[in-house]
Amino acid sequence: MELLALPAYTDNYIWMLHNGHDALVVDPGEASVVIQALQQRELNLVTILVTHRHADHIAGLDALRPHLNGPIYAPTSLARDLSATAVTEGDSLAFGEAVFEVLETPGHTREHISFWCRNLSLENQTESVLFCGDTLFSAGCGRVFDGEPESLYFSLNRLAHLPEQTKICPAHEYTLSNLAFSRAAEPDNPLREDYFAHCTNLRGRLMPTLPTTLSVERQINPFLRLTEKQIKQAALQHGAASESALDVFLALRSWKNTF
Repeated sequence: MELLALPAYTDNYIWMLHNGHDALVVDPGEASVVIQALQQRELNLVTILVTHRHADHIAGLDALRPHLNGPIYAPTSLARDLSATAVTEGDSLAFGEAVFEVLETPGHTREHISFWCRNLSLENQTESVLFCGDTLFSAGCGRVFDGEPESLYFSLNRLAHLPEQTKICPAHEYTLSNLAFSRAAEPDNPLREDYFAHCTNLRGRLMPTLPTTLSVERQINPFLRLTEKQIKQAALQHGAASESALDVFLALRSWKNTF
């Protein structure tokens, strides 16, 4: 199979997975780029995955329905609103030989899910792949809207325990701005500086920095490095109640809101 990041809006990606015949699309906030990709590759759209209800993730659904020959999977209450198939924690769904597990990852919104395939065949290699919507970004995490920051902490902690080579496919290209915050939170991280140079080069050539991998994120993402000394010190300077991982996370997330 082939995994594509289709640029949509400003800094948004719609993920497309296809096997040369059928296609799966994740969080189609814009229909035109999906339709163009389908037509260029002569693909049949058979599955749409939706992580949460924000417009930049679902605005293209109505225009895509005439092109869709299969289900739309979405969180429970959103599925009712969209006349889609509801999925929740523990459910699984198939796309060809690939099986995606549904993980509840609330926090950014009260109702948010991610889709994880532990053994996806990509370019003759078996890969672990995660579509995580707005829960986890490269070098960052989602802002809290109608969810709870404590829920986001537990969701990120859960994702952090997936296999380290998991390909992480977030919905937004926020990497460079997130890395600037990472630099403020943990100044002395040479791996992060190397990654910043790498991502700056990619963006300079109008190429995506995504997907990332969990192993990279564990090295450069402050929200996955809550026990590191510099990050704890920075969190305490920005109002953390203690050095506990949860309190450090809450202070970092609040600081990032105004960074």
